[in-house]
Amino acid sequence: MKKSTSTTKDRFWSGMDDHAATIVVAVVRNEEASPAERFTVSNDEKGLKELIKRLQSLKGEVRCVYEAGPCGYGLQRRLMKAGIRCDVAAPSLTPQRTGQRVKTDRRDALKLAEMLRGQVLTMVTIPEIEREALRDLVRAREDAGEDLLRARNRLSRLLLRHGLQYREGNRWTRAHWRWINAVRFEQEHTQEALNNYITVVNSCKDRVEALTKLLKTASEEYPQVIGRYSALRGVDWLTAVTLYSEFGDLRRFRSASSLMSAAGLVPSEVSSGPRQRRGAITKTGNAHARRVLVEAAWHARRQPKVGQTLRKRRQNLPAEVVRIAEKAEGRLHRKFSRMIYRNKRSTVAAVAVARELTGFLWAIAQLP
Repeated sequence: MKKSTSTTKDRFWSGMDDHAATIVVAVVRNEEASPAERFTVSNDEKGLKELIKRLQSLKGEVRCVYEAGPCGYGLQRRLMKAGIRCDVAAPSLTPQRTGQRVKTDRRDALKLAEMLRGQVLTMVTIPEIEREALRDLVRAREDAGEDLLRARNRLSRLLLRHGLQYREGNRWTRAHWRWINAVRFEQEHTQEALNNYITVVNSCKDRVEALTKLLKTASEEYPQVIGRYSALRGVDWLTAVTLYSEFGDLRRFRSASSLMSAAGLVPSEVSSGPRQRRGAITKTGNAHARRVLVEAAWHARRQPKVGQTLRKRRQNLPAEVVRIAEKAEGRLHRKFSRMIYRNKRSTVAAVAVARELTGFLWAIAQLP
């Protein structure tokens, strides 16, 4: 049999397994079973230039793909700038062969190329550079908040080990801090440890406040999006800017259910024949957005009431936005209450309410 020769009508499918040090590439041509090319380049400026040169030397249409990971979208943007079409696949949705027990970078690259050719990969939406920068700031503040929580827990555990507990009211108030600062240990080393924990907590708190201030200023560049989302009960400016930085324009989702799926809030299901069995949520989606949506859903526990803060947020908003927000208040509260009445755990009810809250956010985004 004659080997197929390259023509201008050939189509090349390139799978790339990228790491901090190297990029492993496999290229398949048309419907051929064996790869046309396999090579490895370094993940630096020299290696990227070599990669672009080798891909541009292919005589035909070239499409590339790699899985989203810690290396970000720099490779995709670089290839697109060079005129080479490149997509980024969602790794959690990449089909897996259950019987395959050998995994190498070369095999992964070839598998991606073959799956790209077979159109079985689910691609992620590449954020704009400006929105990605905003997302970096949002996640930096989120990390700082987690660090503050850990620092406070460590300080509390130190005091608890020595039989000291604050029982005068809420923790981390001014009164609580006066009580902490008044603590004195007989052992010098223990006192030094306490002083160090206090310093770390104050440092983390200052970091959170500084990042919050920066994020507040950055969110003012998107007044329409932030303002409309904030009309919903439980969705303040921080939740709204987090959702925008993670998802962008919600109108890109064809339906509310697709947005719920992107947040990983849809229930898993194992059904066969007449039997239907649904389980926990898939969590196959954006964990950062899912967290703030569930936090916002807890506000549905209480009877709907428009306070001064919420009334101020709804000022100067379109009447249709306010109508949807008011409809959401009653519906979400009824859903939370009914689930609790049916002896569902409050955490399960909050997730279910978060799923419906996502639908109302999608509905608001569709408005002109």
